[in-house]
Amino acid sequence: MYTVLGSIFVFMLVILLHELGHFGVAKLVGIKVNEFSIGMGPKIFQKKSGETKYSLRLLPIGGFVAMEGEDEQSSDPRSFGNASVLKRTAVVIAGVIMNLILAVVSFMILATIIGVPSNSNIIGSVKENSPAIQANIRSGDKIIEIDGEPISSWIEIVETISAKEANKQINITIERNSQRLIKKVIPVDFEGKSVIGIGFSKNIFSIIKYGFTKTFDVVVEVFSVLKGLFAGGIDVSMLSGPVGLISAIGQATSTGITSLLFLLGLISANLAVVNILPIPALDGGKLVFLIFEGITGKKINEQIENALSLAGFVFLFGLMLYVTVFGDLIRLNILG
Repeated sequence: MYTVLGSIFVFMLVILLHELGHFGVAKLVGIKVNEFSIGMGPKIFQKKSGETKYSLRLLPIGGFVAMEGEDEQSSDPRSFGNASVLKRTAVVIAGVIMNLILAVVSFMILATIIGVPSNSNIIGSVKENSPAIQANIRSGDKIIEIDGEPISSWIEIVETISAKEANKQINITIERNSQRLIKKVIPVDFEGKSVIGIGFSKNIFSIIKYGFTKTFDVVVEVFSVLKGLFAGGIDVSMLSGPVGLISAIGQATSTGITSLLFLLGLISANLAVVNILPIPALDGGKLVFLIFEGITGKKINEQIENALSLAGFVFLFGLMLYVTVFGDLIRLNILG
C-alpha cells in the first residue's frame, strides 16, 4: 500500500509541476488553453472555469495541457501556432524549468531536515540537550580523534561513535580556534546505535546552495550516463524503467520522508534532462522545431512534424518496454 501511495504521490507531483509550468506560461503569454489534465484515460473529475476545462483522469501515468492550435491548424489569434516563436519557446521549456525547481526545493527541504550532507569532520550542528552539548561541543568544532583513533571524515565519525557502547564515556578530541581540546562524552542509544547528537550544517545559505548544487550534480550525472549509453560503455538494461522506479519509491517510502525527498529530487531532475533531449514527442524535440523556425523563418511542414513526433513516441515506448523487461524485471527477479 505504501509503495502504491508513494509512487502515485511522486509521479503525480512531478507531472503536476511539469504541466503547471506549460499551463502557467501559456496563460501568461496569452495562449488559449482548452484543457489542463492530470492523469490519462477516462475522466473521473472535470470542471470548467472560464475558457479552460480542468480534469483529473483515472491513470496516474501522465498529464497534458491542451492548447488551442497546438496539434492542428487554428485561425484563433490566441492559438499556440499563431503565437511568436519566443512565446512558444517559453511555453515549451517551462515544464523542464518547473521540474528543475522541484528538484532544487526537494533537496533544500531534505537539507533543512537532516542538514547539508558533507564528508568533512567539522561539526555542522549540535542538538539541544544532547550528550555533545552537555560536553560543550559546538558547531564548527573539528573532530580529530575518538578514543585516540584518528578521524578525518564524517563517515568515520558516524561509524566510530555508532560502534561505541551506549551510556559509556568516550573521549573526543576536537580542534577549536587552533587549540586541541579533549571532551568526555557519554553516547546514548538511538535505534540500536550510539549517538551524541551532532549533525550536518543547517545554515540557511548552505541549504540554498545545496539545493542548487545537488540538482546541478544530478543533471551532470544524467548527461554522463546518456553519454555512456551512446558510447557503448553503459547498457540500456542498466537503466530503471517504471517498475524499477516504483520499487525504488516503495523502498524510499518505507525508509522515511528523507529518502522520499531525495528520490523526488532525483526523479524530477532526471525528468527535466530527459524531456529536454532533442527527440520528437519530447519538449526538446519541439524546441528543435522552434529553433529551426526561428533561424529560417519557416515552420516545419505539419505532416512531417507529426510523423517525426509519432516516430519519437514509438522509439520512447519501445525503449521503455526494453528497459522494463530486460532491466527492471530481470534485475528485480520478477520473472523468476
